[in-house]
Amino acid sequence: MGSGKTTLGREVAARLGRPFLDLDEAIEERSGRSIPELFAERGEAEFRRIEEHAARVALAAPEPSVLALGGGAVGSAETRALLRDAFVVLCEVGADDAWRRVRGSDRPLARDEGAFRRLHAEREPLYREVADGVATDADGAVLAAAGVRHERGGLDRLGELVPGDGPVALVADSNVMGIHGVRAQEALGTRLHTAHELPAGEQAKQLAVVERLWSELRLDRGGTLVALGGGCTTDAGGFAAACYLRGVPWVAVPTSLVGQVDAAIGGKTGVDLPEGKNLVGAFHWPARVVIDENLLETLPERERRQGLAELVKTRLLAGRELDVRGAAAYKAALCLRDPLDRGPRRFLNLGHTFAHALEAAAGYELPHGDAVALGLLAALRLSGRDTAPVERALAPEPVRVDRERAWEALLRDKKREGGAILLVLLGDEGPRVEERPAGEVRRELERLIV
Repeated sequence: MGSGKTTLGREVAARLGRPFLDLDEAIEERSGRSIPELFAERGEAEFRRIEEHAARVALAAPEPSVLALGGGAVGSAETRALLRDAFVVLCEVGADDAWRRVRGSDRPLARDEGAFRRLHAEREPLYREVADGVATDADGAVLAAAGVRHERGGLDRLGELVPGDGPVALVADSNVMGIHGVRAQEALGTRLHTAHELPAGEQAKQLAVVERLWSELRLDRGGTLVALGGGCTTDAGGFAAACYLRGVPWVAVPTSLVGQVDAAIGGKTGVDLPEGKNLVGAFHWPARVVIDENLLETLPERERRQGLAELVKTRLLAGRELDVRGAAAYKAALCLRDPLDRGPRRFLNLGHTFAHALEAAAGYELPHGDAVALGLLAALRLSGRDTAPVERALAPEPVRVDRERAWEALLRDKKREGGAILLVLLGDEGPRVEERPAGEVRRELERLIV
């Protein structure tokens, strides 16, 4: 009570593209009485019976939705049991703030401060018992639902944050292992079973590298693979987890800006082929993503720039300024709406059709962020938008690659459908996927090449 869960629920539902239902409002509509009237006419015991029935109906609905439960709903053992099949977010609020918000209202259980505070204390353990995550705003609720934990110092609590209690295989590239490996191993403690090094950068995303990792792993199906590093490490580590023993749980701990705002979120895993980037992969959602912004303090400026390109992309899509947490929440919301990348999640590919073509033509020696910055220029030009935001933030420069190889890579891009070249562009109402003629697309690609 007084947590703002109705306001929060509406915003979360809008981000996820799902219906929203406030249980108290549904009860009032069905009964033709306000909650205070129901309490006065029938008493709290009868109201709780009505509430329990309403919760049962709402939780049995076939269409996924966002549901705001009344503050006392989890007092029902039946409702708590039903909530095991839902993802429950506790909208955390202290007794002082809650009382300030509800005092003087017509809420039947908020008329005496002492009684209200006792009730708050009595219910708190039940809230903790049923909650799968805790949030104070919409970003936090979305991140919790996507299994993302944003916590400074999270690396040092990795043993607690990796779900389960089975053995852990730690995977990192040689650079990251040298910087953060000891802390990660100490945090995992007795759960650490094995540690494995991958090559740095895009070289990690080779089938031969992943095959070697599969041969080294000694996990059973109760174990968890933890991928510590940038986007290449989480891509390769997640793909290894997706296939090993036909799928074992994994946790992403992104150490780069591109990983924290983009690559580690949403369960896309994969490796490259000579013909194109990410052509072999699987959707395998991490059991958890641990975003520890303290890890960015050791990031070289060159690597920070690569992540800035993805942050700028997300700001363009959202139409507003975003920090790391906000950008992660924006991506998480799209991925929850469209986990298999068949609808609005495709918006996240803004600029990437061009970027991946340039990377392939450069033999993957062109940094991903530099390629994305160029791809954003092309996408904005085709959208009829000003390119100044990208030029100011990223100052992209044309690259020297083979034009024919870049065009062939673009034509093989996995985001194409049949003979159509589909691009993510920005319209007046936000991002959209649009088919564009081959000649127009090739012209914009070649503008990015020296």
